[in-house]
Amino acid sequence: MHRTHNTFSVLQATAAVVAMATFMWSTGIPSFRIAEAANVTSFSNTLSNSAPTVAANHTITFVTPSGLAAGNFVSIDFGTTSFAGIGALLPVDVDLNVNGTEQALGATAVGPTWGVSAAGTVLTLISGTSVIPTNATVTIRIGTNASFGGSGVRQITNPTVGSYEINLNMDNSDTGATRVAIVNAVTVTASVDTIFNFTVTAENAGSNVNDDITTATSTPTAIPFGVLVPDTPAIAAQNLVVHTNAANGFVVTVRTDQQLRSSNGADIDGFVDGSQTATPVLWANPSATLGQENTYGHWGVTTNDNSLTPALSNPFGVGVTGRMYASASTTPLEIFRHNGPTNGTNQGIGQTRVGYAVEISSLQEAANDYTATLTYVATPIF
Repeated sequence: MHRTHNTFSVLQATAAVVAMATFMWSTGIPSFRIAEAANVTSFSNTLSNSAPTVAANHTITFVTPSGLAAGNFVSIDFGTTSFAGIGALLPVDVDLNVNGTEQALGATAVGPTWGVSAAGTVLTLISGTSVIPTNATVTIRIGTNASFGGSGVRQITNPTVGSYEINLNMDNSDTGATRVAIVNAVTVTASVDTIFNFTVTAENAGSNVNDDITTATSTPTAIPFGVLVPDTPAIAAQNLVVHTNAANGFVVTVRTDQQLRSSNGADIDGFVDGSQTATPVLWANPSATLGQENTYGHWGVTTNDNSLTPALSNPFGVGVTGRMYASASTTPLEIFRHNGPTNGTNQGIGQTRVGYAVEISSLQEAANDYTATLTYVATPIF
């Protein structure tokens, strides 16, 4: 009898529940439902720098299945005070983007403007009248990567090495969790051997050097002007080639140990008329003033390089006036420069032509052994 009575009671209770449900349906009274939280999808947090104890930007992205109603909030909980600087964040340091549209942010939620508050380990965004649609893609940028409505200034400082969970909570009960890994930086090292090759090559007669035509053929180690004819310039040239990987290029200078001098004590002076000018000027004939031996003959230097000195200027007038010379001198004269690596090709970059001109008057002292020694100095600039 007890078992039968118990069975009857269960049936009665079931019938009562069914009857109540039928009554509520028929009378329009809403039925009771149990709310369930949804998990956001595609939840990630990308750091601009994952090294320990350094300031970094955060780019947080997720898809919310339920969306968000006006007046509700989204909060990001970094979970540990080891992430420093969260409480100091201001609206200008945060961007909120919903489905590709940037949202206005301020200190409080007013109308379409979202309010931003930060304290402890939590950053909270509170909606005014704005909503987030269902299945919307939401991106939150924190740090100097925030640029909508102003440029972000403050960042979040990373904790020590480890893996850290970051949690998302929304008023609509959507939640999510992701992790970031803080790892030691990896130092990459390498070395590149220095390359610096400097070559001097010969140039034939009949070649152009800064709009003058050579009359003599040189070798890599000699400039044989031969027998000089009064009032007729003799011109020879050599080619300079540089191959280097020096970051700031190179500079080449030339100097002479003396003016062209013979064993009997006579000399052919530096251009112009023995003034030994270091500033290039147009070639001029020696003035041949009787009694002033330095005006009887002179010699000078020119170049095809139009980018000399640290300012990469064109003191020899290459391609402009041409035929500009400076004196050969015991002081180094710059004749070739480039401000970066070169493989030894291209005029003015990896190679140039340097020219030498000598002219005498009929007053120049006779001698068959005028000589001087030139020295090129090529210097890489790292």
